[in-house]
Amino acid sequence: MQQVTTNYLTKAEIWLGLSILLYFLMNGAQIFETFVFVPKWVASPPHNFNLLVDGQGASLKFFWIIMHSLHEITFILAIIFCWKIAMVRNWLLILFAIHFAVRVWTLSYFAPNIIAFQGMAENPSLAKDLVSSTKLWQTLNYIRVAIFIAVSLGLIPVWLKLVGLRG
Repeated sequence: MQQVTTNYLTKAEIWLGLSILLYFLMNGAQIFETFVFVPKWVASPPHNFNLLVDGQGASLKFFWIIMHSLHEITFILAIIFCWKIAMVRNWLLILFAIHFAVRVWTLSYFAPNIIAFQGMAENPSLAKDLVSSTKLWQTLNYIRVAIFIAVSLGLIPVWLKLVGLRG
């Protein structure tokens, strides 16, 4: 480990702690969405898809854009401020890589499908194979949320290791 000062450790602890806090806030929102909101619009496609339409239902798009952006900025800052501490840095890089892979999956599968479901709410004639596609989306979402929760839980021992460097 390179020489680190108390000030350096404090900044590293703050940024990693903030990243963990934002991750847990997102986890709470994901759990609520997964177990309360998603079952409502999946229950009767395309009739319940109006819950997804901006201006008619619960527009979560801006919430998720803001939350993920803030979280990813703090996660990257945590990596930057922990860079001199090899073991902490390496675990953060591994966890960030997993997080990033799931974000790519989100942007390539989940988001486009939600947009498609929103389109079907506005034009039900576009609907086809909805029961199977919404159930697949819901099942894969359980996996996605579980991975995000696992990554956030994985940050706790990294933060404890970082805090333990003071002693």
